[in-house]
Amino acid sequence: MREFTLHSYDGPAGLRLQDGPEPTPGPGELLIRVEAAGLTPPLLRTLRGHGRAPLPHSPGGDLVGRVLAVGPDVTGHRPGDRVGGIAFSGAYAELALVRPEFVTPVAEDLPAAEALAVIRSGLVALAALRTGTLAPGESVLITSAAGGVGHLAVQLARALGAERVVAAVGSAAKVGFLRDLGATEVVTYAQLDDTDVLDDLEPIDLLIDNAGGEALAAAHAALAPFGRLVVNSGAGGTLDAGTLLRGAHTAIGLAMSQLSHHRSDFIADCRAALWHHLATGTLRPACTTFPFARLPEAVALMERREHLGKLVLLAEPA
Repeated sequence: MREFTLHSYDGPAGLRLQDGPEPTPGPGELLIRVEAAGLTPPLLRTLRGHGRAPLPHSPGGDLVGRVLAVGPDVTGHRPGDRVGGIAFSGAYAELALVRPEFVTPVAEDLPAAEALAVIRSGLVALAALRTGTLAPGESVLITSAAGGVGHLAVQLARALGAERVVAAVGSAAKVGFLRDLGATEVVTYAQLDDTDVLDDLEPIDLLIDNAGGEALAAAHAALAPFGRLVVNSGAGGTLDAGTLLRGAHTAIGLAMSQLSHHRSDFIADCRAALWHHLATGTLRPACTTFPFARLPEAVALMERREHLGKLVLLAEPA
């Protein structure tokens, strides 16, 4: 079995593709043959040493694949099932071990890349909009709007009845892409930092922050009185308590692990809604795909922030 392992904290240069033993599912585990694996910002942080995982390390991520074997005490899954979810390690491999509670069924007719985009990034996008209680007729500002989560949040916000969807990105080259997805306005982070531009931007009701860092404070300044802010990015960033107070703003941290553990009904309802949006065409995942062996190249593209939509690694044909 081939898998990527991390041998140094040098970003994509620290990854090595090597042969390893085929894993065996233990109690409460599924063995999955991976069809597609997704790239997300947490992978970048892992490759740069955030958290300092012991080396060598096989990073985790979201994936879609087919069950090959089930471990002892596993019920509800059997070999041949097509599933998607999260592997906390070993996601960038031909075979991966996952726990049943972190996967969901995937329809046979769905392309692997589209299913992958919806399973994790779509779930985060819809959970953020629902947590922020977006109502029909309201306005929403979405940072990192051209990324895996952001481009789906743009579409879902329109589907939920948002009157204005303002997409914030780092490059003006992404404007056309976001307009095609339904964004009514597109601004760059440089423009959000420009007081003249910000003064001309009509205040917004809800901010979905996928970027963190300096972009968080700049986007926060666009919130209307009594506006809400959902912080989804793990990249950090600082909110000014005085700005929160003066604007009577509500700030909410979105932690998918907490929702999965404490509000499984909320997660299940979001998943059902996402499959419906996908089936009806109101949700159109945009995926940039790479063959399995080109993971370092895909990571480098994500690090440069030059990709559009969800970055997906596709398994080579058997």
